[in-house]
Amino acid sequence: MSSPTPEPLGPLGPPSWSRQGLCLLAVVGLVVLDLWSKSAAFEFLAEASLMRDDTGHDRYPLVGNWLGMMRNLNYGAAFGQLKGIPTALVALRSVAIVVLGVLVFRAPRRKALYLSALVLILAGAMGNLYDNLFHRPFDHEAGRPFGPVRDFIDVYFSGLRWHFPTFNVADSCITVGAVLLLLSGLVARKEEEGPEPAPEVDMGTDTEGAEC
Repeated sequence: MSSPTPEPLGPLGPPSWSRQGLCLLAVVGLVVLDLWSKSAAFEFLAEASLMRDDTGHDRYPLVGNWLGMMRNLNYGAAFGQLKGIPTALVALRSVAIVVLGVLVFRAPRRKALYLSALVLILAGAMGNLYDNLFHRPFDHEAGRPFGPVRDFIDVYFSGLRWHFPTFNVADSCITVGAVLLLLSGLVARKEEEGPEPAPEVDMGTDTEGAEC
C-alpha cells in the first residue's frame, strides 16, 4: 500500500534555502556597493576642485547645481538625529539588523515586495553600522566612542538656498525599502479584503401585464 501524498505546504512553510541564498547575495552586494561608493567618493572629493555655493558648502556639482557630492561625517542617525546618544544608536542598529535578518529568513513565500523591502533595509543598516564600528577618519571627533557614517550625495534647492541632508547608498536602500514595506502592507490588506462581491442580478420573470 503506497503512502499518501503529503499536502503542499502553505505560504508560511519552511523557507526556501535557494531564496535565502539569493537574499544573502543581494545584501552582501548592496553592502559592498555602499562601502565602495563611500570610499571612492571621499577619496575623489579629497583631490577634486570643489565649488563653494551661496550657503558656504564646498561641493562637487554633478547635474547642474541641484545634484552634487559633498563630504559629510554624520555621527547621528538620519538627518543627524540621536547624535548625543551614540551608544544607544549603535545598539539600536545592531538589534535592528538581528531582527531584520530573522524576518528575511522567515518571510512568507510569494511575498516578493515584502522580502525586497526587508533586504534593502537590512543592507542599509549594515552599511551604516560598519562605519560606526570600523571607520575612524583622520578628523574623527575626540571623545566619540564610535565612528561617523560617511555621507556624500547632496541635493541642493538653489531657489530656497537649502540643502537636503546629505546621504549615501545605505540611506537610499533604507528609504526605498521603507516605501516598499508600506506598499507591501497595502497590497496585503487588499488581498485580505478580497474582490468586491458582484451585484446580485434578479433572474425572476416579470409577469406584470402577462395574459392568463
